[in-house]
Amino acid sequence: MKTSLFTLTALAASFPALADSPKMPFADTIYHNAQVITVNDKQPDANAVAILNGKILAVGDNEDVLKLASNSTHVVDLKGMTMIPGFIDAHGHVMNTGLQAVSANLLSPPDGPVTDIISLQEALRIWADKPTNKAQDFIIGFGYDDSQLKEQIHPTRFDLDAVSTEVPILIIHQSGHLAVLNSKALDMLGFNADSKNPPGGVIRRVPDSNEPNGVLEESAFFGALIPLFTQISPDENELLFQAGMELYAKYGYTTAQEGRTMSDSVKTMYDIAQKKKLLLDVVAYTDIQLGTDIMKPPYLSQSYNNGFRVGGVKLTLDGSPQGKTAWLTKPYLIPPEGQKAGYLGYPIMPDEEAEKYVGMAMENGWQLLTHANGDAAIDQYIRAVKNATKKYGEGERRFVAIHAQTAREDQVQSFKELNVMPSFFPMHTFYWGDWHAQSVLGDERAENISPTGWALDRDMIFTSHHDAPVAFPNSMRVYSATVNRITRSGRVLGKDQRVPSMTALKAQTIWAAYQHFEEKTKGSIETGKVADLVLLSDNPLKVNPMELADITVVSTIKDGEVIYTQQAAIADNSCAASRKCQALATHTFMIAGLIPHRH
Repeated sequence: MKTSLFTLTALAASFPALADSPKMPFADTIYHNAQVITVNDKQPDANAVAILNGKILAVGDNEDVLKLASNSTHVVDLKGMTMIPGFIDAHGHVMNTGLQAVSANLLSPPDGPVTDIISLQEALRIWADKPTNKAQDFIIGFGYDDSQLKEQIHPTRFDLDAVSTEVPILIIHQSGHLAVLNSKALDMLGFNADSKNPPGGVIRRVPDSNEPNGVLEESAFFGALIPLFTQISPDENELLFQAGMELYAKYGYTTAQEGRTMSDSVKTMYDIAQKKKLLLDVVAYTDIQLGTDIMKPPYLSQSYNNGFRVGGVKLTLDGSPQGKTAWLTKPYLIPPEGQKAGYLGYPIMPDEEAEKYVGMAMENGWQLLTHANGDAAIDQYIRAVKNATKKYGEGERRFVAIHAQTAREDQVQSFKELNVMPSFFPMHTFYWGDWHAQSVLGDERAENISPTGWALDRDMIFTSHHDAPVAFPNSMRVYSATVNRITRSGRVLGKDQRVPSMTALKAQTIWAAYQHFEEKTKGSIETGKVADLVLLSDNPLKVNPMELADITVVSTIKDGEVIYTQQAAIADNSCAASRKCQALATHTFMIAGLIPHRH
């Protein structure tokens, strides 16, 4: 293969300091003998990449690129290994992923050990018995999923009381939209038979009683959780943030998102970045309902400040389909406990409030990410965007429909007409596909969850995400799900919604960069772009698509610097991370007397 590397004019544009240089500069690092998937349609593949000052200096054949090596250039022979652009997080919660890292792992296989309520209780006991956790007066777990438990029900306060009645226990549903508290925690937070359901939330009750059964939905849960985060010290916040970024780097992410945050958390992340450049680039979106005082410089910015910036605002219109709190136009196949046939879920807010927030974003020129899972919530969002556009006019806003899990084909067409980007959640087909078909939506509607095929049919740009900590930020499982749509039981869920491997890769790289207004600097391996790169154990364009989830990240490179290697991680055996997590867990979750709750 013979490829033109660049012209001096193009190089000077990317590296202004070199504009007057009479000859080509030498590279800091050169990777060669690689299978380079550039995700650049003009130069789709190459063998070598040269890096200078954290940017890509050249892309092309081994012979040409190696001419840029000097005695001081670090030359790496990749021996046929695959290189791709760094993965870009289209939607996730990097700081909350740090919380996942320090909590008891309540995930079901393949990500965790919990298959029933007994194994959930045992996982909590094992975590609580660790010396560094035992010293605290709180037990916290993350990732239980009633759809994967043998009993197919949520645990209750009484199941958690069997673990302990002496210390408070909080376990968070894998969706991040529900939680369960034991009796001690409920008492501490003031939940009792007189507690009223907050707007946009539900306190589930013991049958034939007003007593809380321990399960909190949506705003009832968030109202208890948000004050907890305000009690975390700066040092603990920094450890959470670092733990989240390290987990992202393990899976090849070089740009992470904090997809729903508060002003205080934005200031915390910004302050951490001022002390030392962050491991990754992190773009945050503040909850528009919780205040917008932070939506100004130096926080709000199109460029990163030591790896951090605020990119816009987040709006949430409904809940979780697998948790059966998403707002649908047709009933759930099997209603959740305590609900009657015909149950549709529920909205977070009325239409006029949704339109107020969408209009606020347009008026101020803020990019808006809107969580809308159920098709009724998507209808609400489409109405709000249409009405606000009539008032404020069309523009290059790149508003995003986050999840759009049950979007109908007419709604995907509306996204195209309104210039709304869908950011889909194809991992649902693996984690909850069978549950959607058997309990949530039924076969017909389940076939079309995360309808990437309908978007592709319309030549639309879309992105794919993991929504960590809802799932691990496992880039290759996102990739596999977008291509294959295989459920846990092996069923292909929505064969017409599958997309080619290159399309799936674009949805996690160049199209995700476009979503963040960063396509000119990231998302593909091109001269002048930042040297955000990933080395993979196999070539995703050449392996059997069913093997995509088995590909591993060998190394993650951010701004030309190696920030993760699989070999080092294996050798380290996560000792450092474990010490950090243990130190954090010792101090973070001491909530006694700290959390007021409004009933």
